[in-house]
Amino acid sequence: MSALERSVAADHPALERRRIGNTEVSVSSFGLGCAPLGGLYEPVTPQAVAATIAAALDGGVRHFDTAPHYGAGLSEQRVGSALSSRSEADVTISTKYGRVLVDHEGTWDLWAEPNGKASAFDFSYRAAHSSHEESLDRLGIDHVDIALIHDPDDHPDEALAGTYKALAELKAAGRVGAIGIGMNSTDAAADLLSRADFDVALIAGRYTLLDQSALDRLYPLCRSRGVSVIAAGVFNSGILADPRPGATFNYAAADRQLLDRALAISRICDGHGVPLRAAALQFPAAHPAVASILVGARTPEEIEDALAMYRHPIPGALWHDLRSAGLLPEEAPA
Repeated sequence: MSALERSVAADHPALERRRIGNTEVSVSSFGLGCAPLGGLYEPVTPQAVAATIAAALDGGVRHFDTAPHYGAGLSEQRVGSALSSRSEADVTISTKYGRVLVDHEGTWDLWAEPNGKASAFDFSYRAAHSSHEESLDRLGIDHVDIALIHDPDDHPDEALAGTYKALAELKAAGRVGAIGIGMNSTDAAADLLSRADFDVALIAGRYTLLDQSALDRLYPLCRSRGVSVIAAGVFNSGILADPRPGATFNYAAADRQLLDRALAISRICDGHGVPLRAAALQFPAAHPAVASILVGARTPEEIEDALAMYRHPIPGALWHDLRSAGLLPEEAPA
């Protein structure tokens, strides 16, 4: 190890790696969500992508989550290019199945960089196998560490009959390391997990300082079935990073009640000298079902800030005060 590498290692302690389900796949306890690198809301240069991923690697991040849906393939291409010099054994890549790319002119959905493509739902068996080969090509790898069924909330039967069947075959053949779901609805996710054998569930926004709905049914089910959780959307799309008028919750303007609750949490954090962002990142990570949290970033500064907040000291009294104020349920571990 060079002097520079020793300095980087000292400044950025290694993140714990945790096994996914009963598989041989592991993830770092903090992962990079790569939707922003596909041009979410605004364009991102390839240079910015490379710098952001380099900052994540320097900070100990070894899990990178992407999908064909993100920028109609742009995220996968950019992640693959930025990680091309890394050994596949050194990083864990998750991507998603259930949306295929189709020809499309102009902009679409939330993506700011038109490339002549868009995504469309297709949970068929054949589409899953085709999507797998196309993702391997865009990522420049020969196997996928974690394969997730993408947003099957409204298509559970099709997803199980088609996508799940294909992914189970790919896993048995050693071409996929672990299989799971990537969803938003806790009830729909729990229903799907109870109907088939999965290793992991990526759940967005349902276990945060503002929303603990995953505690009711989903997380206990994951614990009982040995399904690891990757907790995404820990800022609830923005309000828990910067709670002010106009802040978003689940990608829509937050109502007054949610904003007041976020501000009350922020005031308690301020009283303990803890940034709200730090509490928002560390709270979901404390649940025993959670193997990793996932944070999206588009610049090195954003990833460096998120990692600093993830490592920021938080006194136990802060969680006690949040519970005493009725802002966290007693059963939520912290």
